[in-house]
Amino acid sequence: MENSYSQIYKKQHYGLVGSHSAVKVCHWTKSELTGGRGCYKGDFYGINSHQCVQMTPALTSCTENCSFCWRFQGFDGMKISDEDDPELILEESIAAHRKLISGFKGNPKVSEERWNEAENPKHIAISLTGEPTLYSRLGEFIALAKKRGMSTFLVTNGTLPMVLERLDPLPTQLYVTTAGPTKQIFYDLLNPSIGNAWENFNRTLELLPSLDTRKVIRHTLVNGINMPYLDEYAKMDSTAQPDFIESKGYVHVGQSIQRLGIENMPSHEQVREFSMQLAERLGYSFHKERSDSRVTLLTRRETGIKIDFNTI
Repeated sequence: MENSYSQIYKKQHYGLVGSHSAVKVCHWTKSELTGGRGCYKGDFYGINSHQCVQMTPALTSCTENCSFCWRFQGFDGMKISDEDDPELILEESIAAHRKLISGFKGNPKVSEERWNEAENPKHIAISLTGEPTLYSRLGEFIALAKKRGMSTFLVTNGTLPMVLERLDPLPTQLYVTTAGPTKQIFYDLLNPSIGNAWENFNRTLELLPSLDTRKVIRHTLVNGINMPYLDEYAKMDSTAQPDFIESKGYVHVGQSIQRLGIENMPSHEQVREFSMQLAERLGYSFHKERSDSRVTLLTRRETGIKIDFNTI
């Protein structure tokens, strides 16, 4: 991949894949590799951070320009031209991930067992940046990952319900970012590039109950802007009927510091209080929390879902 942003991405340690995809090793992967703590998704869902590939098939394409996003937003538009083959993206993403972690092999803190596990990732987080549902062969990509014995988390902003409606197969777990409790906040905070984004987003919420996979609503909470609005969020969540609800506080890092202030970063106590009140309104259970990530997890009381993805 070579475009006007390539050097920026390389400087930020992205592994560029094909013409529109990329991989980046997250902090938690490095931490768990060296014997430290893993991502909160390990506590919540059983994901091994050292076996997780964080990637996107839509590096320079998105339907929104969220104010709270800490990633570099080098978006050229809302269409991926000259799409790469999904098998190429999957295999080259894994190869790029292995290359990015190769320097850890000689680290005395990395055990041989953990290194061998890291070399054979079991999970793909389709969530790095951009809007992955813009990639028209996303279903094929997910199917190939499944064939490889890998679980998949897909994170979407919900502005393309027509893609989710026909996506086959569905990911192991589907996240929908729900950060605009009102139409005005939705447009002000998420800065969508399409005129019917609000209507499309609400169609996605209405669609979710019919999708046969694990579903998560993620509330990215920005202090002083989109919280608490508990009644509004509760109404959206009641429509979506997700298996899980993650409430995660905005963190004042990366590119977002150009758009938001440190006062917009809620404390974990604020996130926890929001989550507890939301659980009460919805009849969900407060399941877990991670204060270092300012995140909480609510679960449907009747769901009966075993939260462990390592055997998929």
